[in-house]
Amino acid sequence: MATEGGGKEMNEIKTQFTTREGLYKLLPHSEYSRPNRVPFNSQGSNPVRVSFVNLNDQSGNGDRLCFNVGRELYFYIYKGVRKAADLSKPIDKRIYKGTQPTCHDFNHLTATAESVSLLVGFSAGQVQLIDPIKKETSKLFNEERLIDKSRVTCVKWVPGSESLFLVAHSSGNMYLYNVEHTCGTTAPHYQLLKQGESFAVHTCKSKSTRNPLLKWTVGEGALNEFAFSPDGKFLACVSQDGFLRVFNFDSVELHDCRVIARGHGHKSWVSVVAFDPYTTSVEEGDPMEFSGSDEDFQDLLHFGRDRANSTQSRLSKRNSTDSRPVSVTYRFGSVGQDTQLCLWDLTEDILFPHQPLSRARTHTNVMNATSPPAGSNGNSVTTPGNSVLPPLPRSNSLPHSAVSNAGSKSSVMDGAIASGVSKFATLSLHDRKERHHEKDHKRNHSMGHISSKSSDKLNLVTKTKTDPAKTLGTPLCPRMEDVPLLEPLICKKIAHERLTVLIFLEDCIVTACQEGFICTWGRPGKVLFPCHCHS
Repeated sequence: MATEGGGKEMNEIKTQFTTREGLYKLLPHSEYSRPNRVPFNSQGSNPVRVSFVNLNDQSGNGDRLCFNVGRELYFYIYKGVRKAADLSKPIDKRIYKGTQPTCHDFNHLTATAESVSLLVGFSAGQVQLIDPIKKETSKLFNEERLIDKSRVTCVKWVPGSESLFLVAHSSGNMYLYNVEHTCGTTAPHYQLLKQGESFAVHTCKSKSTRNPLLKWTVGEGALNEFAFSPDGKFLACVSQDGFLRVFNFDSVELHDCRVIARGHGHKSWVSVVAFDPYTTSVEEGDPMEFSGSDEDFQDLLHFGRDRANSTQSRLSKRNSTDSRPVSVTYRFGSVGQDTQLCLWDLTEDILFPHQPLSRARTHTNVMNATSPPAGSNGNSVTTPGNSVLPPLPRSNSLPHSAVSNAGSKSSVMDGAIASGVSKFATLSLHDRKERHHEKDHKRNHSMGHISSKSSDKLNLVTKTKTDPAKTLGTPLCPRMEDVPLLEPLICKKIAHERLTVLIFLEDCIVTACQEGFICTWGRPGKVLFPCHCHS
């Protein structure tokens, strides 16, 4: 209820907001949800997630959208800011019994107008491979829950691979799978491959190759989220213990990060943090001058890394002869359980506090912008050393992690270990053999009533506990007064239910709440017709 003294305004749902680059508007005609749009009781349900894929068809409307609400999973044509959503015609709709979908991810590498591979994780621990275009169910992994009995928290295809994918569970374990291998009829046995501070990696002991190929045990408590760098070299994980850990995926090496800022704006747990590569700005001269409309830079952001390298080369040459400094302001956003959307600007005086400002600017990699994994329970922003971050592809369903090895010292790896992990990590990366889909499961399979308790037997490695007394006040965990404080550019209440999705696309921002409403916010200058238009 509204209270006196401005309480009504605080509780009002915002449908537009203004930033330095212009006006963002909610597009009611582009809102996706369950077809009947009956209010959904979200209590006891898993978070609503959204995945995008572009099929690269000739129609110019190749975007596809997948989202889960309760026991339901929907697959739609996504028309974005262009046309109204048609909720009466989902391409595919599935209702599951005995378990709920918790997360999903498209394989962008193999997607075509005729077929797309979608992985779906479930609350009881299974992972399903489906094709929502052909309306087929290919395989079900961890079907008997012999690998892990706990809820799947995140599932993603390994970048550049047609067959490898990684699955995280609330048990604190991650598993590497190959779609072409079976899971076996008995519980897997493991042998230690690599161990470090608060993590361990095991291989699966078996006479014949079977899933999982690798088992990762990371941190304390549940693994809330993980993300790959776009090139697939780095893996960032967020655990319930509050740590963001960045690994070299092939060599399984842990990289230390540093906390560079903390944001003060949300009133409850943060659900998602994501960088916006389309609004990151390049500035010359006065650092306060906004140049988000710089055609060179926007062109660069929109059309890929090849042009990025070309522009970076031009900037480098210009900087060597021009005394005017070049700086970059990184834009990122966050949504939380307080139903608020916050947008933030991260400037180089925060990134490089101990360097002369002009030097920091002239050594900035213009196009490197990406985002930390979602699901961290806080507002801190971390980055490894003085690294810079590569761009987000449009079709990514979830934010990428801020991962890079720039500025870090190279280390001598154990040859056998590195070779062993690389064998699994690069397996079938370039293998484009035709996959023979097995039709062993019905389209709407029933998994029955299954307990979601974690399997302690799978915790084969004792996890290292971090002593707060030894880390507080160090670069690993600095005191609050030692970390620069960021204030949000905007902080707006945009939903009645807690927010669970934040995705930055070229022409819009996509958000979703636990009630199952997926909203499109048109960027300044990208909306071609009034919001009430339905054609």
